[in-house]
Amino acid sequence: MPDKNSHTDDIRMSGFRERSRVETVLAWIDVQAARLPVEAVSPGAAHGRVLGTDVIARYDVPSFARSAMDGYALRGAETVGAGDYNPLPFHLAGEVLPGRPLDREIPPGSAARIMTGAPLPPGADAVLPAEFARESGAQVEAMAAVPPGKNVGPRGEDVRAGATVLHEGRRLRPQDVGLLASVGISEIPVVRRPRVRIIATGNELVPPGVEPAKSQIVDSNSEMLSGLVRRDGGEIVAAELIGDDRGTIAARLTAGDADVILVSGGSSVGAEDYAPQLVAELGTLAVHGVAMRPSSPAGAGRIGKALVFLLPGNPVSCLCAYDFFAGRAIRLCGGRSPDWPYTSHVAPVGRKIVSAVGRVDYTRVRLVAGSVEPVATSGASILSSTTAADGFVVVPAELEGYPPGASVTVYLYDPPG
Repeated sequence: MPDKNSHTDDIRMSGFRERSRVETVLAWIDVQAARLPVEAVSPGAAHGRVLGTDVIARYDVPSFARSAMDGYALRGAETVGAGDYNPLPFHLAGEVLPGRPLDREIPPGSAARIMTGAPLPPGADAVLPAEFARESGAQVEAMAAVPPGKNVGPRGEDVRAGATVLHEGRRLRPQDVGLLASVGISEIPVVRRPRVRIIATGNELVPPGVEPAKSQIVDSNSEMLSGLVRRDGGEIVAAELIGDDRGTIAARLTAGDADVILVSGGSSVGAEDYAPQLVAELGTLAVHGVAMRPSSPAGAGRIGKALVFLLPGNPVSCLCAYDFFAGRAIRLCGGRSPDWPYTSHVAPVGRKIVSAVGRVDYTRVRLVAGSVEPVATSGASILSSTTAADGFVVVPAELEGYPPGASVTVYLYDPPG
């Protein structure tokens, strides 16, 4: 990996001296993007977060044996021989409702009316379902036999005290949060969300909602990146549109409020591409230029505690560089898997996918009658090519592409269904 000093020279209008291999950049990210500290949040704020530690149950759930249905709690051994033609009588010794236990033991030859979820009264070890009982006054008749333990949920049926409820690193689903709440966890330990600052640069850019003049374009990258950051578990601390001003860019890079900084635009070697040189001066520019298409002007480095990713201004290049590099870092910092959050699908190539040896290609494709075809309009500035595509295929650097009939993995933009 090139060191800091190899990227401190001003190469604007000079071109790239070298381009890093994609796998080299990924290896750098995996070392640099350390998981953030753990914080405690309420159950209501834990949905979708990553569990920061193993959670151990402090007590049994439930903490008592409970009825699994409406009926009568009794001693199962006393129902032996009961049937439609041989009903066995029991004295009705009371009633048990959820949250309202019977505080006395039911004597032999007795039964207590009980509802689903109510605690089994002392002395009882089975529940006779209501449809197999006939109640009359102070007596109930059993018309079926129920062995001990029948229709009873034992103590600790759901969770046993001392058991690991959920393991560290799990992304919490609604049912996971419910389970943690059931074992009395009022503050759930989760990995802190990565704080992300988005900086869109360019004198030609105007914000959404402003009609652009002849020499202007609307900033779409900020909105796209905001959605991607949220998808990957990041928290946006700022998303700003600024001009190509060296001092302003430097101030935003050193704001000190982010774990990850995304700079959209100004990442190449043009006269007003200040970001690479500023990252090198203010911190470490580890990568500038990657052997891939699109996104070859992408870069990565660090300023203080913040990882900085230089994303090309062309929208498709910006999306590609984010998915390959910045998104991976955000997911790792947040305790998630570094892998792409896309569903993959293997299908045959219907029309040749063209690439060149020595670079990785991010090719937008459509699925047509079960086959993979590259999207016809595929320039790095054509964002609509990604909305027309079903997904993308990655062509590795050692291949010139894929011929018709070859099996390829398509990463789908949309999940199934």
